Amino acid sequence: MQTVLRVDLVGHGLTEAVRKARFPVDEPLDESGRAAVRACVPLADALVRTGPERRVRETAAELGLVGEQDVRLRDLDAGSWRGSEMSKVAQDQLFAWLTDPEFRGHGGESVTDLVERVRFWLAEIASSGRDTVAVTHPAVVRAALLVVLDAPAKSFWRMDVPPASVTRLHYRGNWTLRLGNG
Repeated sequence: MQTVLRVDLVGHGLTEAVRKARFPVDEPLDESGRAAVRACVPLADALVRTGPERRVRETAAELGLVGEQDVRLRDLDAGSWRGSEMSKVAQDQLFAWLTDPEFRGHGGESVTDLVERVRFWLAEIASSGRDTVAVTHPAVVRAALLVVLDAPAKSFWRMDVPPASVTRLHYRGNWTLRLGNG
């Protein structure tokens, strides 16, 4: 029988940008974000990888996790919208961003770009055969779920991945989503 490879995707804790519906820059966790992260229980004795942003590194530190940074776990690049409130973005542009997975009108990354980046990362993790904890962003978790479920990129915004959450994936020849406790 094949061994099951486990991957925990840990979404970073709350930040002021999340609370104020702003496109993030490289902000720290806020106090409630730090407290919520402490309730997360990711895999023990696993390889740890983190996105490069401060909020992700602080989340890993709150969990006592030390790992290598992996730029493929970085947040969806919002381009020129970084730091802006969503309410300040032209409505037609925001609508396009939320409905067209190919949209790059902000000069950043499209949802399909992100999904492909995460697809390659998951393939590498699967070939490594090592249980892994990835401390990252809700957008990266959504992209991973699209890959695992073989869902279209247009479904990206239909999933709500809360801050300070753990999403478990299993791999045994194919990826599966594990719901519930471990």
